[in-house]
Amino acid sequence: MNTSRSTTSYAKTNAEKVNFNAIPAPSNYVAGLGRGATGFTTRSDIGPARTALDMPSQLNEGGGGGSKKEEEEKKEADQKFDEFLGNDAGMFATGDYGEDDKEADEIWASIDSHMDERRRERREARLKAEIEKYRAENPKITEQFADLKRKLGEVSSEEWEAIPEIGDYTIKNKKVMQSFVPVPDTLLAKAAMEKQLDTTAAAGGLETPSTSATPVNQDLTAVGEGRGTVLSLKLDNMADSVSGQTVVDPKGYLTDLKSMKITSDAEISDIKKARLLLKSVIGTNPKHGPGWIAAARLEELAGKLSTARSLIQQGVERCPTSEDVWLECSRLQTPENAKAVLARGVAALPNSVKLWVQASRLEADDAARARVLRKALERIPTSVRLWKAAVELASEDDARILLSRAVECCPQHVELWLALARLETYENARKVLNKAREAVPTDPAIWITAAKLEEANGNEKMVDKIVTRAIKSLRNHGVVIDRDYWLKEAENSEKAKPPSLATCRAIVRAVVEIGVDVEDRKRTWKADAEESLKRGAVETARAILAFMLEVFPTRKGIWRRAAQLEKAHGGREALDDLLRRAVNHCPTATVLWLMAAKEKWLAGDVNAARKILQEAFTSNPGSEEIYLAAFKLEFENAEPERARTILEKARNEEASSTERVWMKSAIVERSLGNSAGERALLEEGLKKFPGAWKVWMMLGQLEERTGNTAAARSAYARGRGHCLHSVPLWTAAAALEERGDNTGRARAMLEQARLKNPGSDALWLAAICTEQRGGNTKAAEVLLAKALQDCPSSGRLWAEAVAM
Repeated sequence: MNTSRSTTSYAKTNAEKVNFNAIPAPSNYVAGLGRGATGFTTRSDIGPARTALDMPSQLNEGGGGGSKKEEEEKKEADQKFDEFLGNDAGMFATGDYGEDDKEADEIWASIDSHMDERRRERREARLKAEIEKYRAENPKITEQFADLKRKLGEVSSEEWEAIPEIGDYTIKNKKVMQSFVPVPDTLLAKAAMEKQLDTTAAAGGLETPSTSATPVNQDLTAVGEGRGTVLSLKLDNMADSVSGQTVVDPKGYLTDLKSMKITSDAEISDIKKARLLLKSVIGTNPKHGPGWIAAARLEELAGKLSTARSLIQQGVERCPTSEDVWLECSRLQTPENAKAVLARGVAALPNSVKLWVQASRLEADDAARARVLRKALERIPTSVRLWKAAVELASEDDARILLSRAVECCPQHVELWLALARLETYENARKVLNKAREAVPTDPAIWITAAKLEEANGNEKMVDKIVTRAIKSLRNHGVVIDRDYWLKEAENSEKAKPPSLATCRAIVRAVVEIGVDVEDRKRTWKADAEESLKRGAVETARAILAFMLEVFPTRKGIWRRAAQLEKAHGGREALDDLLRRAVNHCPTATVLWLMAAKEKWLAGDVNAARKILQEAFTSNPGSEEIYLAAFKLEFENAEPERARTILEKARNEEASSTERVWMKSAIVERSLGNSAGERALLEEGLKKFPGAWKVWMMLGQLEERTGNTAAARSAYARGRGHCLHSVPLWTAAAALEERGDNTGRARAMLEQARLKNPGSDALWLAAICTEQRGGNTKAAEVLLAKALQDCPSSGRLWAEAVAM
């Protein structure tokens, strides 16, 4: 029962099965597209060259004719397409692009450029890193074989010659097929004709045809030989036929060569173009003077001087009011003709200063030049340039007269007033400067000149008054006082010939406070003094420091700076006076007392130095520096007893009983040969200062000098106990052991010192030197290697490594 039912179902399925191979494929079907088999496309895949019909309506219409309304809509959409906005342009096609839209677009563009600028550095850094990474991962062949190429430099010539020749073994066993074909006679004849040198040039082509019926052939070889013959004939004519010597002037020949202008075709073409352009300029605007000047200079550049003169002459006729055209015309003429041109020019332009000055320059002597300038001043009495030129050519008396007239015609020109004041006597100069101040009340140069005048005539008391009045008067007339300008004028007064030092100091005192805040006075004035000193203005710097000392009389730093300035650029008397005033204002400044005493000592006045130090003791009781300075003064001048007394007094005072005082006391005893006294002082000093490693070393050295090695060893041991980190104490103890032929103990001691003081290059170097002196070079090298690992930045160790 079940078997029959299944058989019936199977038959029914076979009957309903569809034959897909008989059904045509859809229009857009691509075979294998679902499984990715689209490697290539043929004509059979894409079908005919027509648009596929996708929509059923199109299939029904049979070819996609479409309705007329749809075609119009599509055409309108295509017309509304915008390249920037795309198909969205249709939405805004009816809107107007106004100023607001333009401003918005500019704002967005600026934002985009700003954001791009912010990311530019990061983008460039990333790009640079990517390029470096790519070059590191993909190096060039030359970089890959760079090390091998460097090694090629070490190959000797014998090794190069020993390299065998490779040769080509690939064609060793190949059979070469050779065939011989007879060449025709025509080919041989053609080859022979091609090897011949053709030295003729037939007239034809672009040349004008000859009137004769016979063609003209020019032999190029004959032309070259003819040129050589003509040149030899010219050279023979230039030579002397009797002696064979040349009659050509070499200098004149070189001059002729220099005068020849070799112009290329490109330059000629440029000149022609420029000539046409300038011709158009002067033709369209004949009243334009620069056009005539440019045309004339072009012809001058082209070597046509006569044409240039003719053009500029036309320019003078067309532009009679242009002084530049007149000047150019005179320049192109000969000197005599130039005078005539300028005479016509000043007649046409009587108020032209340039023409009058050029006319005076063309004259041969000073008298003629002065005559021309006087005529010019009659026409133009307000020209400062003409007055200056006339004064330069005149004598002193005539110059005084001319300047008197000049200041009347040009009262606002300060330079003329100052020049007149220099030529006048003292009384007249004062009057001239007073008139100048009335005429030009806002110019500071007049006041400064008046101050210099008073100083030059010995009236230095008036200098400060004049400068003070100058500042007040200029402020009343609304002039802003420029502090830097006045300080610059002070430096100029100092550097003048002769120098005006009083004026310099007065200017500094008057303006150094202007425009400076109270909090910044010290810093600003100190910087001003340093800058002036750098520019070589010593007196200006001295004046600034002197003013600072008046404002800050108790600042020892300013006194020291002033003393250094006097020591470097001043005299000894000025320095002594300055230091005397310094210690009076700063009696507790020991450095100033010491400087004063030292200057007296260097001058050879020991008694004066002692007196100064005695005063310093009074003002600074218990000062270690003053006690040591007094000790040094007596000790250096062979007065050991006085030095001993001074140090004994210093040891007895609590404030001055220091480590250095006890050391100096021991040195005095050692210089006197008193070993017992020296030992007693050192022992007593160590009781008060057990951490003074120098005193321990002096004690050990004392015991070593007296031959008591055990006591010296004990002194060094006790010193190391109190001064565990004193490297010189360790090295001195090791040196003592080494001198006693106990190198092993010295080595152990230095090793212990390195453990207590790690990173000390001095201890490493001492150990290395100990091994070297013991003849153990290998151990020294090992120690040096360890030392460089421990102290890689030690210069002494590296120097020792180089020496080894």
